[in-house]
Amino acid sequence: MDARVKPARDAGKPSHLMTIHLDSQSDLEAAIHTLVKQDPRLKPVLNVAGMPPLRRREPGFTGLAAIVCGQQLSVASAAAIWARVSGAYEPFDHHAIRRARTDRLGRLGLSAAKIKTLKALAKELAAERLDLNALGEQDADIAHTALTALHGIGPWTADIYLLFCLGHGDAWPAGDLAVQEAMRIGLGLKARPTVKQMAPLAEPWRPLRGAAAHLWWAYYHAVKKREGVIGKPEATEPKPKPKITKTTRR
Repeated sequence: MDARVKPARDAGKPSHLMTIHLDSQSDLEAAIHTLVKQDPRLKPVLNVAGMPPLRRREPGFTGLAAIVCGQQLSVASAAAIWARVSGAYEPFDHHAIRRARTDRLGRLGLSAAKIKTLKALAKELAAERLDLNALGEQDADIAHTALTALHGIGPWTADIYLLFCLGHGDAWPAGDLAVQEAMRIGLGLKARPTVKQMAPLAEPWRPLRGAAAHLWWAYYHAVKKREGVIGKPEATEPKPKPKITKTTRR
């Protein structure tokens, strides 16, 4: 393993069992270079994609809530709903959502299922039965299982939280359609791989599957000319949207 890839506090483990954290752009770049050395198939993928930017979101309840709000929505729709929800409570935390009226959350654009999920998360955190930050130190598969055991948290949400909010280097979003499509093209597969097929395909990339996901998202963007990931580049501030004034033609 490349010496620049920093393992977590489990250096006594075999290299394939180490937990790697992608805490900076240099961490991600070191991980990508390690992957390309280990798997030559990724070199042409990197040549097309270029070095991907590190994608991060706020950790803890806020970050997970944002991902829940964006489930099964376009990037634009998810951003609009999240802006309304997060802006409606000051401070925005699990205490605020636990006390929030269900009808008000609904008027902000959340579905009944998402409201139920956020309320259940807030309850678990308030009771101190859940530590979202500690998941970053666990094996990716164990952390994934812990998250998906929570009400309303599916596999994609769990993996995106581990990768974007905690910087878990081995989180593998097997259910992400953009990653699946990118791998179909980049690996010359006959069909888009299923979630079940994604696991063995990514096995050679442990414990850096999260870095591989960043690479495949960048490849998807380069090939398809559209964004396939909801995280923001690490050092990039979101640009304010220009105001659009509607005019009525007579």
